[in-house]
Amino acid sequence: MAAYSSHLSGDAYAESSYSPASIQHTRPGKPADTRIESHVDIHLLRRAKAPLALMAAVMLAVSACGGDDDGDGDGGGAGGSELSGSVKVDGSSTVAPLTTAAAELFAEEQSKVQVTVGTSGTGGGFEKFCNGETDISDASRPIKDEEIAACKEKGVIYEEFQVANDALTVVVPKENDWVDCLTTEQLKQIWEPDSKVSNWNQVDPKFPDEELKLFGPGTDSGTFDYFTDEINGEEGASRTDYSPSEDDNVIVQGVAGSKGGLGYFGFSYFEENADKLKALEIDGGEGCVSPSVESAQDGSYTPLARPLFIYPSAKALERKEVLGFVEYYVEDHKAIAEDAQFIPLNAEQETELKADLDKLKAAAG
Repeated sequence: MAAYSSHLSGDAYAESSYSPASIQHTRPGKPADTRIESHVDIHLLRRAKAPLALMAAVMLAVSACGGDDDGDGDGGGAGGSELSGSVKVDGSSTVAPLTTAAAELFAEEQSKVQVTVGTSGTGGGFEKFCNGETDISDASRPIKDEEIAACKEKGVIYEEFQVANDALTVVVPKENDWVDCLTTEQLKQIWEPDSKVSNWNQVDPKFPDEELKLFGPGTDSGTFDYFTDEINGEEGASRTDYSPSEDDNVIVQGVAGSKGGLGYFGFSYFEENADKLKALEIDGGEGCVSPSVESAQDGSYTPLARPLFIYPSAKALERKEVLGFVEYYVEDHKAIAEDAQFIPLNAEQETELKADLDKLKAAAG
């Protein structure tokens, strides 16, 4: 049965006046006039060192010269007749590179469909989605009860699609040589509300006398919600005297540039920055486990292994270009995850994903 969705939290999603030059290149095996035009492509989305104002408004537009944006598809699915129109996506900064990869790969088959990917955060994305402003919402956590109620009130029907796995990764600078593993209790000691821990030797007397500098997601982030729930025992419960950002690239740069730095974000951002960061093993009660593809898929990386989602609306699927993109995302999820350096679904999750698509297509009529 199709579900409903929504989000009530405010969102600081602001357009930046900064406009990076468009990047145009020809895809291998495609005609010379077929181009990917992006304000920030998938790799820049992760690696960019631009100001926070820019990164809060990261947008990707995948289109060809003369692409139509009138929203009317003129063909079948991704593998059928040529489509045209636009697809609007917003939400999690963690999931954005995955959806960006899907958009770029989809453009190789459907060059006249424009896909925009915004990064308002999971909460901000649901707010837009339930107001009917977007076709798909990226999320790094399941939709909340109050968001479900808000979408139901607006008549937004959707289905939750798990499209990848993640190992929420706790990181320190590459040169940190005193810590390789932290227990969940130590993480709670560091991050719980009103924590006074400000030095590494307060975490463990064996650690050096080094100031602890904390970086993490902002409160509109699904990563923040998930981490605080699993580590501190209550969603949203966290100390506030740290450097927050809805942009994971800002967190990367903050941790990497601070000798005593510590932060957390999705696994793919660590993979992209492993040359300057070290991922810590996490002991959830059964010994230290490294974040990895295997530990996320088999659940041994507890409690920080998590699912990643997209939420397409049934109404949007009535448009052929949106249906084509969603079908492509589902059918090629493994290749998309590999292209974006995400952790793909296991066999059971893959079967469930395809069933969820069938349910939403039935709801869309």
